[in-house]
Amino acid sequence: MEGLRLDIVTPDKVVLNAEVDYVGACGVDGQFGLLPQHAPMLSALKVGDLYYRQGNETHWVFISGGFAQISDNKVTILAESAELASDIDVARAQEAKARAEKRLAEPQSDTDLARAEFALRRAVSRIRVASR
Repeated sequence: MEGLRLDIVTPDKVVLNAEVDYVGACGVDGQFGLLPQHAPMLSALKVGDLYYRQGNETHWVFISGGFAQISDNKVTILAESAELASDIDVARAQEAKARAEKRLAEPQSDTDLARAEFALRRAVSRIRVASR
C-alpha cells in the first residue's frame, strides 16, 4: 500500500518532508486521523500536537495553529510554527510556561490575558510533545 506524503511548513522553514503511514492531528473541530487514500479535505488546526507513524515508530510534532490540506495522498501542514519533539528546548518552554502563569496569576492593567493564555497553551503543548 502506498503511504502518505507529509509536509510540515512554517513561514520560516520546511520542518518535515516524509513518507508516512498515518497522521493524527488536532483540528479546531476535534482530533482526526489520516490514512492513505483519504478523501480531500481542509482543516484549521489548534495549538497542540501532531503525530505520524512510519512503520512501528510514532513521531511527535508541536504545531502552533495553522491548516491541514489533504489531497492526492499528500498531507500539507501550513503552521504558524512547528517543532519536532527532538528539537524542542524544554527549559525554554518551561520558562515560557512560568512567565505566562505569572502574568495570569498577577495581571497588570496592561496585561493581555488572551495572549498570556495562548502563551501558556503553547508552552504546555511544547513540554507535552517533548516528553513523548
